[in-house]
Amino acid sequence: MHEPHQLKVYKFGGASVKDAAAIRNLVQIVRQYGSDGPLLVVVSAMGKTTNALEELYELAHAGHDYAAPLHTLREFHLSVAAELGIAADFSPDAPGLTELLQLLGDRLATLQPGDYDKQYDQVVSFGELLATCIVARALAAHWLDCRPLLRTDHTWREGRIDWPTTERNLRATLPDLLARGPVVTQGFLGGTASGLTTTLGREGSDYTAAILAYCLGAGSVTIWKDVAGLLNADPKFFADTVRYPEISYQETIEMAYYGASVIHPKTIKPLAVRRIPLLVKSFLDPTAEGTIIHDCRHGLLAPAFIRKAGQCLISFESKDLTFISEENLEVIFGALAQVRLKIHLMQNSAISFSVCTDFSAHRLSTLLALLREQFTIHYNTGLELYTIKNYDAASIRRLTTDRQLLLEQRTRQTFQFVCRGGLNE
Repeated sequence: MHEPHQLKVYKFGGASVKDAAAIRNLVQIVRQYGSDGPLLVVVSAMGKTTNALEELYELAHAGHDYAAPLHTLREFHLSVAAELGIAADFSPDAPGLTELLQLLGDRLATLQPGDYDKQYDQVVSFGELLATCIVARALAAHWLDCRPLLRTDHTWREGRIDWPTTERNLRATLPDLLARGPVVTQGFLGGTASGLTTTLGREGSDYTAAILAYCLGAGSVTIWKDVAGLLNADPKFFADTVRYPEISYQETIEMAYYGASVIHPKTIKPLAVRRIPLLVKSFLDPTAEGTIIHDCRHGLLAPAFIRKAGQCLISFESKDLTFISEENLEVIFGALAQVRLKIHLMQNSAISFSVCTDFSAHRLSTLLALLREQFTIHYNTGLELYTIKNYDAASIRRLTTDRQLLLEQRTRQTFQFVCRGGLNE
């Protein structure tokens, strides 16, 4: 077998497996660029399948009829498999599509009240299982269920990795499989010691690739995207984007923390610890240079523009006009942690403390119930949070002109602001 340091990990996201043509392109990339050594392929759910599964889950959890969207999801996966000439029934080394779809239907039909996040993981995880079932057969590769190997705790929807157990599991299982040819496994998923499925957070397949690379001592990780590399902005929302040919782990971690959509925030640290380079390449143009993220030094970078939509600005005011003290902040932070709302930006005045978070109606209503007796709470929804990393005066003008700002903040290298765009609740 090849030495472990020569292992390549390829990660393909939803856009790169969105239909039969995309999967054929994936097969061509793997055969052309991944055939010179051991290869582990991490695959996300196809296209917008995760969104569709979330919709199904919401309907089923609320007791509403979900037959039509479940039928649409079923027919989509079966039609892709048929176009690729892939049988939908069981095979010796992988579950069949029909089996997985039946299990999904059974899971939706038996949801119980409560345990919202726990049951979410058991349903939404089917996207990656279905996608890898198809991709593994298209590649004639071994299908691997990652859930018994990537051990997590019971933090539903954001499972925390048990690193020693996960590394032991992977090193005991993968080398022999990789010696026989490519292995295809799921991104985004993990499992508890009791066998329940967990997920690692939305867009968590990048993180899966990093976990696998860290534990197996991979030589590199390549994330195949629909963009030319790591750009200074999302080209869907910003014109005249700039590609970074190379960028350091530290700079990338900060960009990911602020919401850059190319890389999942947790991805970089395990790679940086073992100095494993991360390549961001285009599956639309595999010959293009892309970006390498590694241990390097560089000069001043072009300003990075990062947009986070679907934000909520929440303001807490003391009811008796006393100052917002450390004791008040302890209560607020504790409640935010309890409902698992992450703070993207915060600011305080004498009697008010404001935070910007992702909007979740369920989590916000729980937060209000916890704190409304102690604080007067105002919030706006439907907002956008913009971050400019390595800003200058021109970049600030570019984004703030003709916008009404609800909150702004700057440090030496970062400028952030929240835009009005939602209704005042």
